[in-house]
Amino acid sequence: MVAASLYQLSPSGAFWRVRPARSGGASRNSPIRWLAASRAVLRSSAYHRALPAYAHHAWYPCPGGCILGYPGVPSAEVSAYRVPTLSSTRDSLGPPLRPPLPPATSQYMHSVSQRSEELPPAFEGWLRIARSLPKLIENGQLREEVEKLPTLSIDELNGHRLQRLAHLALGYITMAYVWNRGDGDIRKVLPRNIAVPYCQLSDKLGLPPILSYADCVLANWKKKDPNGNMDILFSFPGGDCGKGFFLVSLLVEIAASSAIQAVPTVCSAVQHQDQKALEKAFRDIAKSLDDAKTYFQRMRDFVDPNQFFNVLRIYLSGWKNNPKLPEGLLYEGVWDTPKMYSGGSAGQSSIFQCLDILLGIKHKEGTPAEFLQEMREYMPPAHHNFLRSLESGPSVRDFVKSRGNEDVQKAYNECVNGLLSLRSFHLGIVKTYIIDPSKKQHGGGSQSEEPSENRGTGGTDLMSFLKSVKDATKEVLLNSASV
Repeated sequence: MVAASLYQLSPSGAFWRVRPARSGGASRNSPIRWLAASRAVLRSSAYHRALPAYAHHAWYPCPGGCILGYPGVPSAEVSAYRVPTLSSTRDSLGPPLRPPLPPATSQYMHSVSQRSEELPPAFEGWLRIARSLPKLIENGQLREEVEKLPTLSIDELNGHRLQRLAHLALGYITMAYVWNRGDGDIRKVLPRNIAVPYCQLSDKLGLPPILSYADCVLANWKKKDPNGNMDILFSFPGGDCGKGFFLVSLLVEIAASSAIQAVPTVCSAVQHQDQKALEKAFRDIAKSLDDAKTYFQRMRDFVDPNQFFNVLRIYLSGWKNNPKLPEGLLYEGVWDTPKMYSGGSAGQSSIFQCLDILLGIKHKEGTPAEFLQEMREYMPPAHHNFLRSLESGPSVRDFVKSRGNEDVQKAYNECVNGLLSLRSFHLGIVKTYIIDPSKKQHGGGSQSEEPSENRGTGGTDLMSFLKSVKDATKEVLLNSASV
């Protein structure tokens, strides 16, 4: 009831804003006000719409007694929806997971997925090209087909789902148009018939005009059959490599998403100094991170390192800090000068940045911290707003350290170690999928002169960045002297 007096729905309905309390009040940065803001953002319809519709990142109840941000799915069903164990997944790629949905949710999701796979007839050309990219690129027809498209108004794209689908399709088309066959034949200008509607949609959604993590992972999925098997909506050349990469990434998001559900519990436990609730919330987070790593390990089963490095990775590359497009990309009809944008990156996942904030992980000043801060601009606005709200609160780590409760500190360390384990595994994945193929391509020479291929799709020096992130995570572990 206290929190209810501190926030109300904004006039636009886009997100919850914290308002001054009518009486009694709370200071701007008080734990109560912060807790109210955090809960409000998590419950907001905009936050849920920004997430993939499979579960909206953690099965949160939303305003109006619904789940997943959709009407008609009772909140009571939240306890029935769980991330499946690997024993319930399929061994063949097509896809590697079948999430067990409760009946009502499954039926509703079926209708949702059917609606969100199509655009109005006027935009059929966008979907036709986006669905045929590998064939069009192989036949050398991609750019010709793109250049024949009319310049369309986006006024007919009403509603978040249609806009996200259109943004995804144009993102795929843009990457394919720029990189084509990946053989060095690069276009530095995106034609106005794609650039204008793409940038207009980006402005509406608060997303950049480039294929981001929010597009290719969170939005690029569909139900393959009534049993709940999943597939991706659009593909680049490289066969099933892209399907494996995007769906495994999605599984990691699903598994880790339950950690976000624990955030309000952690905040409330700190506010009320409830050590038992805090310990349980930490253990829930640690379990979700362990599940996420289990799914992450499936990457090796479904993604071929050579196909990823030599094919798929090209189409995920952006035009910031990229020597192949040193000045960026010109969006014809939108800007008079080229613009630079980073490609899709795991740094754009709001889940792991959220856990960094919650656990008090401070990244090294300079490139790591600046890059992660910049990557927030590639997240859906509601995700970005949530991170900012969480940052304004008191330090959870300081609270845990100051109370000296051994069980709570141990549970906190389990969370940190879970995140540390994931990041260590990520380093191994980067070595397998980028560093080793790069060495092979360059004759196995020394890395003293690192090839540009070793940069991430987001434009960073991958190994240096990831090692820095891992070291920052390790530094927050509470040692025995703190207990």
